[in-house]
Amino acid sequence: MDTGIGAVDGPKAAPSGALACPATFPASSSPASSAEATMGRHLARRLVQVGVSDVFAVPGDFNLTLLDHLIAEPGLRLIGCCNELNAGYAADGYARAKGVGACAVTFTVGGLSVLNAIAGAYSENLPLICIVGGPNSNDYGTNRILHHTIGLPDFTQELRAFQTVTCYQAVVNNLDDAHEQIDKAISTALKESKPVYISVSCNLPGVSHPTFSRDPVPYFLSPRSLITFFLFAFVFLVYVSWLIMSCIHAPEDALTDEWCTCRMSNQMGLEAAVEATVQFLDKSVKPVMVAGPKLSVAKAGAAFAELADASGYAVATMPSAKGMVAETLPRFLGTYWGAVSTAFCAEIVESADAYLFAGPIFNDYSSVGYSFLLKKEKAVIVQPDRVTVGNGPAFGCIMMKDFLSALAQRVTKNTTAYENYKRIFVPDGEPPESEPGEPLRVNVLFKHVQKMLTGDSAVIAETGDSWFNCQKLKLPDGCGYEFQMQYGSIGWSVGALLGYAQGAKDKRVIACIGDGSFQVTAQDVSTMLRCEQNSIIFLINNGGYTIEVEIHDGPYNVIKNWNYTGLVDAIHNGEGKCWTAKVRSFKNNLSIPHLHEPETSKLMKNIHDCMYAGDL
Repeated sequence: MDTGIGAVDGPKAAPSGALACPATFPASSSPASSAEATMGRHLARRLVQVGVSDVFAVPGDFNLTLLDHLIAEPGLRLIGCCNELNAGYAADGYARAKGVGACAVTFTVGGLSVLNAIAGAYSENLPLICIVGGPNSNDYGTNRILHHTIGLPDFTQELRAFQTVTCYQAVVNNLDDAHEQIDKAISTALKESKPVYISVSCNLPGVSHPTFSRDPVPYFLSPRSLITFFLFAFVFLVYVSWLIMSCIHAPEDALTDEWCTCRMSNQMGLEAAVEATVQFLDKSVKPVMVAGPKLSVAKAGAAFAELADASGYAVATMPSAKGMVAETLPRFLGTYWGAVSTAFCAEIVESADAYLFAGPIFNDYSSVGYSFLLKKEKAVIVQPDRVTVGNGPAFGCIMMKDFLSALAQRVTKNTTAYENYKRIFVPDGEPPESEPGEPLRVNVLFKHVQKMLTGDSAVIAETGDSWFNCQKLKLPDGCGYEFQMQYGSIGWSVGALLGYAQGAKDKRVIACIGDGSFQVTAQDVSTMLRCEQNSIIFLINNGGYTIEVEIHDGPYNVIKNWNYTGLVDAIHNGEGKCWTAKVRSFKNNLSIPHLHEPETSKLMKNIHDCMYAGDL
C-alpha cells in the first residue's frame, strides 16, 4: 500500500483560493492556454478518459474551486448528493455499472463521513476514486490549526484513516509532481480494482503549471513479464523525451483498460497449470464448476462460460457472484450457498469428486458460518492471478481469463454431475394463491418481481432478508444483479441504486430494501428525482431489523414505523415524475400500473410499502 505526499516543508507558494475561469478543454493535444493548463483540468480530463461521466459530490469550502473545474470539463457531470456517505455509496454503485466510479468531498468532515462507503468498495474490489479538497498548500508545515479538524495542527488524521481502506493515497500539495501523483492514483485504482484517495490542496486546482500544458503520455504500469518490461522501458523513454522536448502527445484513451490492465500470464507457468489441472479433473467422475465474486475483477466471465460449454460440467455460482454468469447456461444449477443453496444444488456440488472454483471468497457469510462440506484436496481454486490444484501445486502469475480459456481447449467433456442433478431435480412449486384481503406474503411479492425482470432490468438487493429473497430470482440474459455481501452495510442500496442507475441508463433498476436499511440513507431519493431516474423501489416494511431478529432477537431490533410513501411524496414535492403505493394485502394485480407503457419510463420512484407476513 503506497502513499504519495507532496513536499510539506516548503512548497512553492500559490495564491490562496486561486480560481480558473470556466473553460472548454479541447480534445486535441495542442498546447493549452495558461487558463486551461491547470491541475483541476488535468484531474477532470483523466476522470473522463477512464470512463467516469458522473462524479458524486458534496460541496464544502475546501473543494469548491476543484468542483468548478470538474463542472467545466466536457463530458463530466457533477451529481450533488445529500450527504457524503451516500455520495460514496453512489460511486460504489456507479463503479459496478461502469467499471470505475468517483466521488468528491471536503476535508476531514467530508472525508471521514465517506470513509464507510470507501471501506465497502475496498471489500467488494471496486475501483473508486475518492477526491478530497485538502488544506491550502501554504498551510503545510506552519503549525496552524484549521477548521474541520479535531483542533490539532496535524493534517494527517484523514490520510491515516484512508490508508487502511484504499490501495493508494496521493496528497497533492505541490504542482511539480501533481500530474504524476494523480496519474499514479487513478491507474493504481484500475490495476488493483480497489479505491484510491486523492487529497488536493484547495488553492491549487486553478493554478497553471508547465506539466499540464500538453496532454501527458499514458501512465504505464509495472511490468508483469519480459515483454511488458520492454514496453515499460520504451514508454518511460518516450515519457522522458516528452518532458524534455514537449513533442509527444498522448492518445485519447490514455488510461482506459487497454493501457491500465495489461497484466500478462507467465506462459510456462500457464502451460504447467493447465496440464496439472487437466490431469486432476479428467480423472474425476463427476466434476462441477462454481463461479465466485472475483470473476468480475478478473474480467473472466466470458472465459468461464467458454469453459462451462467445453467441459460439460454442472455450473453453480456463489451468492456474491450472482449475475456474473448467465443463468441460462445449459447446465446451470443455481446458487451454491451451503444449507441455503438453490434446491438440489448443494447436493450436487458437495458430492462431486472435483470442483473448480473461479474467483471464490470463502467468508462466514458465503460459507454459512463455515458449514460448507467441501474438501481442499478435491478443489481447483482459480484466483485472478493464481491457480492452486488440490493440496498443491500452486502456480503464480497466471491470469484467470487466460487460464480458463486455455483449459477449455484441453479438458475432457463430462456431463455426469448434471445428469445426476436431472435425476433428483423436482421443479419449484408455486406459492399458494392468496385470498383477496389476505396479508401480503413475501413469496407472493417476489413472484410478481420475477415477472417484471427482463434483459433490460437490474436488481439491487439490500443487506438483510432481501439477500435471501433476491437470490431466488431467476435472471434473464442481460439482467444485472448487485449486492454487498462482503461488507454488508445496511443502507448501502439507496446510494448504490442512485449510482448504478446513473451509470446504466439502459437498465430499469429494481431495488429491494428493508425499512431499517431505508431509514439510514433515505435522503438521496431526492437526488434520484433530480436526475430523472426511473428506478423502482420495493420497500419491505418488516417493522424492524428482521435479519437481526433471526440471529438474536431483542427490543433493539424494533424501529419507529414511518409513513414511507408519505415521506417520498414530500421529497417529490410536485417536482418530477413519481408514483407511490402502499400494499398491505393481496390484490389481483400487484404490478406497477402500466409498467410497459412508454409514459411509465418517465416515472421516477415506485415505493411499495409491504407489510411482512412471512413465507407461509
